Amino acid sequence: MLDGTGGPTWQGDLGIVADTITAIGAIDPARGSRVLDVSGLHVSPGFIDIHSHSDSTIFAYPTADSRSRQGITTEVTGQCGFSAAPLEGVDADIRRANMEEETGAPVEWTSIASYFKTLEEIGISVNQAFMLGHGSLRQTVAGLENRLLSDDEMATVIRSIEEGMDLGAFGLTTGLEYTPGTFTPTEEIVTLARVIARRGGFYASHIRNEESGLLSAIHEAIQIGREARLPVQISHLKAAGRPNWSKQRAALDLIESARRDGVHVMADAYPYTAYSTSLTIFLPPWALEGGWDGLGARLNNAADRARIREEVVESVTGDPGEFSLIVIASTKTEQNRHYVGKSLAEVGETWGVEPVDAVLRLLVEEEGTVSMIGHGMSPENVEMVLSHPLVMVGSDGASIAPIGKAAETRPHPRLYGCCPRVLAHYCRERGIFDLPTAVRKMTATPADQAGINDRGRIAGRKKADLVVFNAAAVKDEATFDDPHQYASGISYVVVNGEVVVDHGEHTGARPGRVLRKG
Repeated sequence: MLDGTGGPTWQGDLGIVADTITAIGAIDPARGSRVLDVSGLHVSPGFIDIHSHSDSTIFAYPTADSRSRQGITTEVTGQCGFSAAPLEGVDADIRRANMEEETGAPVEWTSIASYFKTLEEIGISVNQAFMLGHGSLRQTVAGLENRLLSDDEMATVIRSIEEGMDLGAFGLTTGLEYTPGTFTPTEEIVTLARVIARRGGFYASHIRNEESGLLSAIHEAIQIGREARLPVQISHLKAAGRPNWSKQRAALDLIESARRDGVHVMADAYPYTAYSTSLTIFLPPWALEGGWDGLGARLNNAADRARIREEVVESVTGDPGEFSLIVIASTKTEQNRHYVGKSLAEVGETWGVEPVDAVLRLLVEEEGTVSMIGHGMSPENVEMVLSHPLVMVGSDGASIAPIGKAAETRPHPRLYGCCPRVLAHYCRERGIFDLPTAVRKMTATPADQAGINDRGRIAGRKKADLVVFNAAAVKDEATFDDPHQYASGISYVVVNGEVVVDHGEHTGARPGRVLRKG
């Protein structure tokens, strides 16, 4: 047994009644209606993915195969400022269409309450803990406009946050490298974070800059936590781009210093040297105002296009360093789908243009909807961050399976392999932490951060979310070239007392729940 606390392993049996652990110790097998003999294997709490983007993909893939088959039993969604609800107000139709285009599943909710109800009606295989996305809330009142909110607009956002927290949301997230987060002043976030603090939630941020401005961006996140008096989480902590790798130690020092000053700051990270996001991340914020309509118009204006081109080159030079390190993961249309898996340098060569011009052409032809993988982090820094005691594991992935819309993409392997990679590569092979510590970073620590009080530990009266794995053989099989591969060495996964993965295969069970902060 690995109880999630980081303490030593121990041997024993677990008794489960309905959805709860009711007995621990030496238990007579005859007492059980079903007995799982897991002799020689390790049992831990189910992994809690503190940073997940399954908000809409869970409707297309409710069995959450890419999550459950790597041992994840709970996902904390609504990250990077984007949540699937509320889906109201300005740009609601555009957001709905984008989600339906991405997943192929109908979007049938509008409010946070109806989002929760829809999740519960379809049935899901892993638990969902919901965060309020600041960018989505801001977009409901101001669209993607670069301006301050009016008093009435601010009041509307605050009411939405209060409603969401009252319904059971766990906190607020921002995506300050994305629109409309990039247009948002710190003072606005502090005001909203105070609302979260009064209701016992926490604040997680995709900070304003993960490259040359990394340290000032972390300062901002800490400032928000200090002024609003609430826990802060730096999302997917990294120093992206070779020119910025030397900043990684200083970033951790800032977090440590803030903790000593009484600000509760944590971070999450994934076990890879590449990130994945929209290709528009390399565009200057001014070019993105107004969404695709605004960007499309600027790309068709010669002067604006020349300025954008220059700033894209500058951005890529800083992170990841060159266009050959940026690989296309998905496109909106069929016409460019054969470039999935190709670098921007290769696409440019095929078209006979500079890579930067390939970026702009792709964005025009795909109406801004291109996802990519950027190989921008140092292996040494990834180990430094993951091993830090104030860092937990978050995949930055989503629930998918190698069918439907997802099968047309080449996603980041973290969607399938994040937690097993922590156990296999970084724990067993690299030895940057021991097994109890690796498990703690994926169980008790994220449970404590989010305030999920009934999960994350093996203890009496805790919910029976469990994963059974072979510590000597567990392995992430997903790679950047072949990402749609399930992990090996995961024998059983139990969610709310029901077996979801049995001998490595999904049972089809959907016992997952919408978790509500209580």
